[in-house]
Amino acid sequence: MREPLFVKQNSEKWKSFESVPTSDPDELADRFLQITDDLAYAKTFYPDSRTTQYLNGIAATLHQSIYKNKTEKSNRFITFWKYELPLLFKTYERQLLYSFIFFTIFCAIGVLSAKYDENFVRLILGDAYVDTTNANIAKGDPFGVYKQSGEFPMFFMIASNNIFVAFLNFVSGIVFSVGTVYYLLRNSLMLGTFEYYFFSKGLGAQSILVIWIHGTLEMSAFIIASAAGLVLGNSLLFPKTYKRLVSVKKGAKDGMKMTVGLVPIFLTAAFFESFVTRHTEMPLWLSISILTTSLTFMVWYVIIYPNILSKRQKPYGSKN
Repeated sequence: MREPLFVKQNSEKWKSFESVPTSDPDELADRFLQITDDLAYAKTFYPDSRTTQYLNGIAATLHQSIYKNKTEKSNRFITFWKYELPLLFKTYERQLLYSFIFFTIFCAIGVLSAKYDENFVRLILGDAYVDTTNANIAKGDPFGVYKQSGEFPMFFMIASNNIFVAFLNFVSGIVFSVGTVYYLLRNSLMLGTFEYYFFSKGLGAQSILVIWIHGTLEMSAFIIASAAGLVLGNSLLFPKTYKRLVSVKKGAKDGMKMTVGLVPIFLTAAFFESFVTRHTEMPLWLSISILTTSLTFMVWYVIIYPNILSKRQKPYGSKN
């Protein structure tokens, strides 16, 4: 947009930042995020203008207010998960929705394929896994596969693998988003086939109560990682008003933040899978509590909380 329109849409917000000081850490962090976003926009389109110099001054003042006690690392850490990451979820809610829709469709394809092709389960899950699980079912321990390895080796193996796959989902988005969709297809087909296999054995409800103890966080994080890949791919395909290179850099930066933000979730999911899921005899109430808590957290943090933060910003105005 033209610079005069940009200034007109945001001038009241900038003036309020200067004229209405605050010592509230949350409010300072919120203002700093907004002003740096505006500054980045101004540097891109009006690099030598007075507007850019003006915004740089406000940003410097806010920066000093936030970090004056020299707690930069801890403040930055808290700010990222409390503000930056949720606001990125709000900014890219469309990509998150697309990722969820793809995930659901591909899972359904996996279920239908497994239902109508008896060889499909072995093709996707592998003969070794199917044979081992069939043997465990015969012994009355259908989820014994989660008890075969020690807790700590299993934790490190699962955590490292899931984090690697998440970053692979994200990076592959650079291939015009096709790479991300491909890996999303693979993982979703496997999940759909996996669930059909247990339902066909009459173990559907039990599989949900056991496997989704860790699967709720794990699959939610994979959906978000895929959305990050779509952010990267779409920044290349649809640069909008940005130059393509600028758009790709922004998409890569935002997508990387989204993916890095998933690391604690993957670590928690790996902990559940390694230390909790193996206890298949746990009380029903405990399993349901873990499932409900995990799902509630993901819905709140990815959907509800970002919308709350976004509404708080509206009184200051927006350039969009």
